[in-house]
Amino acid sequence: MDINERIKAMLAEHPMVLFMKGTPEYPMCGFSSRAAKALSGTGVGFHAVNVLAEPQVRAALPHFANWPTFPQLFIHGELIGGCDIIEDLNSSGELTRMARDVSGVAS
Repeated sequence: MDINERIKAMLAEHPMVLFMKGTPEYPMCGFSSRAAKALSGTGVGFHAVNVLAEPQVRAALPHFANWPTFPQLFIHGELIGGCDIIEDLNSSGELTRMARDVSGVAS
């Protein structure tokens, strides 16, 4: 399976995916830490991919998503954005709504 197919498979398998440096428990950059913290604050589970442990994903994802930096949040296979967008959505309450919609949890 080529790397783009592997990325598509991850996005198809998990409704909410955060591609980040490190893990939510042990983030390896400030932006990834802030994004994971915002997502964790929704109370809804998400799948995290450590791009530092997946060099092929790290190299391919910026081209795949047309987004140059990490972290990158995808919901239902659609790129939502990076850290600043995640934090803006979190501040407005929209991130929690989006996450609950993904999980089927009532608001």
